[in-house]
Amino acid sequence: MTSKASEQSTRLLLWLVAIGFFMQTLDSTIVNTALPAMARSLGESPLRMQAVVVAYALAMATVIPATGWLADRFGTRRIFMLAIALFALGSAACAASRTLTELTLSRILQGCGGAMLLPVGRLTVLRAFPRERFLEAMSFVAIPGLVGPLIGPTLGGWLVEVASWHWIFLINLPVALVGVWATLRYMPDFRGSDLARFDLSGYVMLVVAMLSISIALDGIGALGLQHAVVVALLMLGLAALASYWLHALRTPAPLFSPSLFQLQSYRVGLLGNLFARIGSGAMPYLIPLLMQLAMGYSPAQAGMLMLPVAIASMGMKRVVTRIVQRLGYRRVLVVNTIALGLMIASFALMTPTQPLWLRVIQMAIFGAVNSMQFTAMNTVTLKDLNPAHASSGNSLMSMVQMLGMSLGVSVAAALLSTFSNWLGAGPTPGPQSLGVFRGALVTIGVLTMASAAIFWQLADDRRRPTAPADTADPGQAS
Repeated sequence: MTSKASEQSTRLLLWLVAIGFFMQTLDSTIVNTALPAMARSLGESPLRMQAVVVAYALAMATVIPATGWLADRFGTRRIFMLAIALFALGSAACAASRTLTELTLSRILQGCGGAMLLPVGRLTVLRAFPRERFLEAMSFVAIPGLVGPLIGPTLGGWLVEVASWHWIFLINLPVALVGVWATLRYMPDFRGSDLARFDLSGYVMLVVAMLSISIALDGIGALGLQHAVVVALLMLGLAALASYWLHALRTPAPLFSPSLFQLQSYRVGLLGNLFARIGSGAMPYLIPLLMQLAMGYSPAQAGMLMLPVAIASMGMKRVVTRIVQRLGYRRVLVVNTIALGLMIASFALMTPTQPLWLRVIQMAIFGAVNSMQFTAMNTVTLKDLNPAHASSGNSLMSMVQMLGMSLGVSVAAALLSTFSNWLGAGPTPGPQSLGVFRGALVTIGVLTMASAAIFWQLADDRRRPTAPADTADPGQAS
């Protein structure tokens, strides 16, 4: 009887972590389709709404590095419950927001909660399950993480049409209440046995670097910052990044050890993750806007059009292993990064008169290429890490993934603003705005193709490749 009760508790723990992951990935994508409706409600231009997406991703990027230490210090149960509570409070605040500033601040609160859901949940599963069952357990947890991006854009578009955009946040509240109850009942309270001192000064330097660079890029597109302010912020960000590197070299227990970068596969994979994700992170923001503002689609129709992307993305995971085993990571990533850039640029060829079947095929091909990119990038980054560096290496990669998404949206918004001024199209929805999107898409496609040069630095591993793991990617928001 005791064994049956223990088995039931561990199964319910998996469901709890899986639902938390689902909430986090759903809210990474559900907002994109609703941005034009939000803009109308708040009296803003649709092309100035990127702060709603950037704030969430950037909040996650800044909190992720501290989640492991917080869980070890205060216990997994307490931190997971705090994560759900912050996520719920942020969701309620988003629904109650009356201005873009209020909504952006609420998304920051929501992102702080979302940042802790997956890392703390994954840490709990790691400690609750024996090594031989961990892969099976994490595979179960990863499934809702793949379903979230699948239904997010469609659900967001549907809710906007049948109710209002506020409901894309309100639907989180009953799920969060159940989550808090389940956490108190089924979440084990694991703590770290040998807790090191948290590298607070290093953490502050990293946060300053991320915020300064992101605000500088976002300031070009939405905040209307003067060029001198943008340059000053960029310089502050680079100085903070250099300061962290010097600090990490002389600190016994830095947040992220410089020894991580002694592995060629890790440093190349991490840099590739950052720059290639700028293109991938921009597309979930750009495509719904393109469909609604330039092509005349309704929110529900724009959300439905994202389904082929997500379905092809999930289907591609079945063949990635065989492709990498045959060709090796270097060839796959160089060729696939160029293909990804070409697919992004190909969306500039869209016109309102094109048949629907052609758009569906284009979306599906983009989803397959994007999925190949994510899976190969993630695995080549982590495959050579030793156990001592696995935890910090994975946390740094997760931070870079979210930072890449944030930068992608900021770059896309800046390009839309720039081309809008150059072409004199303005923010008014209609076919006249198509040229603005075309300029942004081609530019982002070229930038993505340029990042293939990073993956060219990988060693040629065709003869002895490591099969990529089917790891859940919080950044894969299609």
